[in-house]
Amino acid sequence: MQLELNESEYKVTAEGITIELFPKEFTLFQFLYKNRGRTFSREQLLDKVWPLEYPVERTVDDHIYRLRKKLGKLQDLDIKTVRGFGYSLTMQEPSAAMANPTTYDLEMQKTMREVFKKYHLYGQGRSMLILARQQDVLGYAMDPFYSIYIHFVQGDLDWLLNTTEVGIEERFYSLLICYVLLGDPKKKLEFCELVLEKKILLPPQHREVEILNILDLYTLAGQPEKALERLKLTYEVIKEPGYESFIPITATSEMLAHLWMGTEDHVIERMATDIEALLLEKPYLREIGSYKVARGLWFLRRQSWREAEQLLDEALQVLEMSGFVPMRIYALYRIVHYCNQFPPKPALYRKYVNLFEREKEERGFHRLEQSLDTVLTNLVTAP
Repeated sequence: MQLELNESEYKVTAEGITIELFPKEFTLFQFLYKNRGRTFSREQLLDKVWPLEYPVERTVDDHIYRLRKKLGKLQDLDIKTVRGFGYSLTMQEPSAAMANPTTYDLEMQKTMREVFKKYHLYGQGRSMLILARQQDVLGYAMDPFYSIYIHFVQGDLDWLLNTTEVGIEERFYSLLICYVLLGDPKKKLEFCELVLEKKILLPPQHREVEILNILDLYTLAGQPEKALERLKLTYEVIKEPGYESFIPITATSEMLAHLWMGTEDHVIERMATDIEALLLEKPYLREIGSYKVARGLWFLRRQSWREAEQLLDEALQVLEMSGFVPMRIYALYRIVHYCNQFPPKPALYRKYVNLFEREKEERGFHRLEQSLDTVLTNLVTAP
C-alpha cells in the first residue's frame, strides 16, 4: 500500500482515499507509521507525541480509538492492541501471488516510466504523486529513480536523510538542493563549488549543478557577473539533445542575473518577451512559476509594488499547483535574498520572509537543518 502523509494539512492518503486528521492524531499516526511493526507502551507514546504536555494514559486510548475509526477504510492497515503493553501499527504487504499480472509486463513498465517522465517534464508533481499512490491498483513497479524522486517532490527531507532503502549516493543530489535553501547563499555557493571540485555527484547530476543550479547561487551571492560567465558553458551544453527543457529556466536565471546587475529595463523587457515565447511552446509549470518570480522582482526594482506582489503571489500559486514543494521554497528563497539586497516596502519584505520561514518550518527543514549539514559536510570532507 502506497501511503502519503501531508504534514501541513494533517492528511493521510492511500488507495485513492484521503483522510483528514486532527494535529495530535496525525502526529501519533505519523510516529506509529515510521515505526510500524514495533510496539509502544502508552507511556512511550505520551513521551513522543505529547513531550511538553501532561496528559493521562487515557488520552492515548482516546486518540487510538479515533484513529482506528477514521482509518478503518484502509483495509491493509491496522493498529493492534498488545495486551498488557500498548499499541503497534501493522501494514499488510501483498504477496507475489496477489500482485497484478501487469506488474511483470515489461511494456507496461516502460509505458508507466514514460508517463512519469512526461509529468516530470511539465512540472506536474501532484500528478506524479497520485500515480505513485495508485501503484498497486494500476499494477506496475515503480521505476527506481522515481521511487526516490517522489520524496523530493514532496519535500520529504526526513525520508531523504534517514531512509535505508537506497544509498546516500542516490539521495545526495536531492539533499544538496534542500541544503542550498537553508542559509547564506555565499556559503552554499562555496559548498557547491567544493562538491563539483570533488566530483561527488553522479555524472548527470554533477552536470546539472555545474550548468544550472549554480547560476542563481552566483547571482544571490552577489556575483552575477560569474553567473553570466558560466552561462556561456550552459548555453553550449543545452544545445545538445536531451537538454531542451533546460532552455526556459536557463533564460530565467540569466534574467535574474541582469536584474541584480541593474541592466536597463529595455534589455530586461526583451529577455522577458523571449522567455514568454519559450513558455508558450513549453508550458512547464515549474518554469512558469520561476519566470513569474523573476518578473515580479523586476517590478519590485521598478517600485511597482502592487504589480510586483501580484506577480510574486501568482508565481507561488503556480508552484503550489505544481506540487513541487522544493520549487516553491526555492521561489521564496530567490525572493527573500533578492529583497535582502534591494529592499522593497517593509510590509512586502516581511510578508515573504514570513512565508519563507513558515514553509521551511512546516516541511521540517528547520528541525532537520543540523542533521542535513552534518551528513553533507561529512560526505564532502571525507578523505
